[in-house]
Amino acid sequence: MTIREVIKRLEADGWYLARTKGSHRQFKHPDKSSTVTVSGKPNVDVPIGTLKNIWRQAQLEEY
Repeated sequence: MTIREVIKRLEADGWYLARTKGSHRQFKHPDKSSTVTVSGKPNVDVPIGTLKNIWRQAQLEEY
């Protein structure tokens, strides 16, 4: 799964881009208290451990 696909999945769940610095994007959700940081170029594959951590922070089921 690429960074672009992760971002699309987060946005589909209601997350929005709160801020960006370099290749780091921070997403917030209106109903959830956590912030999820996704870093990297859009076409780069996300390592499985990082992907699981993103889903855990976003309180989503694994994709």
